[in-house]
Amino acid sequence: MSHARKEYKDFMTLAPDAYEAVLALGKIAAAAGIDKQLLELIKLRASQINGCAFCVQYHILQGENLGVPTDKLNLVVVWREAPQFSPRERAALAWTEALTLLAGGVSDEVYAQVSAEFSEKELTYLTSAITSINVWNRFGAAYRWTPPPRQKAVGAAAS
Repeated sequence: MSHARKEYKDFMTLAPDAYEAVLALGKIAAAAGIDKQLLELIKLRASQINGCAFCVQYHILQGENLGVPTDKLNLVVVWREAPQFSPRERAALAWTEALTLLAGGVSDEVYAQVSAEFSEKELTYLTSAITSINVWNRFGAAYRWTPPPRQKAVGAAAS
């Protein structure tokens, strides 16, 4: 017998301590100085891998708000083939994929790549951001959170 899944929207009310812990973990990397645009790219990539529609849309919108070029947001899914990404971004995206697809482990090559671009401290904070988005993705995918709508620009004509 299959049961229809209710959309789970009330994480904050049902488990405020868990919500606050996951929220705090997600803010630590930016507070430590990791570039917010880079963080949106890694959050978008993990969310694509994990199939979290809510998180994909959310991080596209966040990236746009932070000024991430549209081409980068559109091409995160094929970052290896796209010339728009810097060596630091490529290292962070490779690290994101390795930690999100953890069953394959983290290769020495990926570790060397990311270690060449990030200090040990930065890498620890980057890892915390990847950990956080993977937690959010598990909630969003499991409960099929509805992707957030794009907000109309102030003064935009109604369709």
